[in-house]
Amino acid sequence: MENKVTGDYFNELVLFIRDQIREYKMPITRDTLIEDDLGVTGDEANELLINFSRKYNVNISNFNFSKYFYDEPGVFNIQNRKIEPFTVGHLEKAIMVGCLDEKVINS
Repeated sequence: MENKVTGDYFNELVLFIRDQIREYKMPITRDTLIEDDLGVTGDEANELLINFSRKYNVNISNFNFSKYFYDEPGVFNIQNRKIEPFTVGHLEKAIMVGCLDEKVINS
């Protein structure tokens, strides 16, 4: 496996995301928004991040999930808040440094 500092994980990451969300046709770039473009939200987003963390050995314990993803859609929960953009590029950066938190996202 490639060195985390110099390795290019993007293509492998795209394949991982496609497998996780079963989306094989939509173009995915580093700027692709996980929630808005790919429609990954709520429980599906949580599962994606847990599987991502396990596969790439990325610490997500300080990741503020509710800042970047809406809750699971339902009859009684109204999404009355705005989420921050969270992209495939953020996941790629997290692989390189081994953690996903505000510092990584804002770097």
